[in-house]
Amino acid sequence: MSVVPADVLPGGALAVEGTAPEAAELGPRARMWPSLAAVYRAQLSRARVARIPLLFVATFQSIGIMILMRGVVDGGGEAQAVVAGSAVLVVAFVALNLLAQYFGQLRASGGLDHYATLPVPPAAVVLGAAGAYASFTVPGTVVTAVFGCALFGLPLANLWILIAVIPLAGAALAGLGAALGLLAPRPELATLLGQLGMSAALLLGVLPPERMPEAVRLARDLLPSTYGVEAFARTFGPHPDWARVLGDLAVCGGVGVLSLAVATWAYRRAAVR
Repeated sequence: MSVVPADVLPGGALAVEGTAPEAAELGPRARMWPSLAAVYRAQLSRARVARIPLLFVATFQSIGIMILMRGVVDGGGEAQAVVAGSAVLVVAFVALNLLAQYFGQLRASGGLDHYATLPVPPAAVVLGAAGAYASFTVPGTVVTAVFGCALFGLPLANLWILIAVIPLAGAALAGLGAALGLLAPRPELATLLGQLGMSAALLLGVLPPERMPEAVRLARDLLPSTYGVEAFARTFGPHPDWARVLGDLAVCGGVGVLSLAVATWAYRRAAVR
């Protein structure tokens, strides 16, 4: 057996009796934006194959609703409401309904434990998943809007407003869907709540508000997607009131920030249980 001097061992000097070894230095905490981008890419890759068929279902559903409404709505403000509501309904189907189901199943299967072990902020998990699901709505929403404009004879000039409507309405509905899925005690209840939310977006967003009772109009004002529908519908007129359009988008964005904050709180609450 060979004897090696202590001063050449890793660590250099001899340990002095009575002195505690220095604590290992921890790595830097994960930053918000890199973590958000990583979760977004992972969710987008995971859901790409599974969610594309459902996106076709959401698009065909909205197109079918517009074809049915064509028999009772000729044009004017009612046609604008139908087209705008049907386009935003695609966002509601994916961002609200499917996200509620996803987080409900993730909580029931213990998948939140996996995310809890990752060095990423809770907000990055919620925002990354919400952004990935909302991204799937872009093609379907555009196709629905173009088809609706052709069906009802509406102008296509201001469809660029979808660049703002899709992310803002998607953030509001995705935050609501994530919160419903994380707060529901069972995945079946999360699925039910997601379906009810999408049904509310269908009935209160697609149907022209002029034909609704006053009590239903008040309920419509509480739905986050309503303001995205209103902002989109106002752009079909010959002289859009852009101040009101921006006001609706601002309300939609504010609701989105609030709903995502609630979803982040619900994630932290569910992750520690």
